[in-house]
Amino acid sequence: MPGVGVLIILLFISSIPAIAVFIWFRFARYPFSLPRFSFSLLAGAISFFPALFLQNIFSAVSEIFYAAGKWGFIAEIFVRIAFTEESSRLIVLIILFFIIRRYNAAGPRDSDLSVNISADTMASASGLIAGLGFAILESAVYGASNPGNALLRTFTAAPLHGACGFRVGSSAAMFPERPVQAVFRFLSAVVIHGIYNFMLIIPGFFPSIAAILIAISALATSIMAIRNGMKGENA
Repeated sequence: MPGVGVLIILLFISSIPAIAVFIWFRFARYPFSLPRFSFSLLAGAISFFPALFLQNIFSAVSEIFYAAGKWGFIAEIFVRIAFTEESSRLIVLIILFFIIRRYNAAGPRDSDLSVNISADTMASASGLIAGLGFAILESAVYGASNPGNALLRTFTAAPLHGACGFRVGSSAAMFPERPVQAVFRFLSAVVIHGIYNFMLIIPGFFPSIAAILIAISALATSIMAIRNGMKGENA
């Protein structure tokens, strides 16, 4: 029973960033409906499971990575962890955006889709929220297995996943018209994610501070882009 209580507490703490974004959207009166917010959050949480599946597949060939020496260690961080998690998020977001487009084509126009707000901005905002949804499950799972690391992961992994989700959502939206830029946007999420993970595993105080700064700065640029895009400005 105490374990269940700890898990509930971790889930609540991990949900704080998502709650903060929801309050921000409501107070700012952004045309982002509650259903879209909820489904974006759910999509991010769902993407946690295909990420685990892909990581298990890559773990079967991890010996090949480590056989390459130090480059194997880099591949472990950037490919098996960062790439699989961002790819899973991309796949689930593509499915979500497809469903939204079908709904808007078949039924009443979604109030989210204001003529003054670009599809890229809406997709980026959905990606940010999906990243926070992913972080809720990940932080709770890793926090339950390592309570001493729970707070650090909650208050750094959530901004990190939100920032990377922002870039992945933007990548999914721009791919049909700007595929090259979309690929680079997706890879930027993988690189940011990988550098964050790399800094966390380096012993010492300063690498942890660097990881925190990476997560916060990446999230700050994402928030500024969404704010400008919601105002109809250049994001």
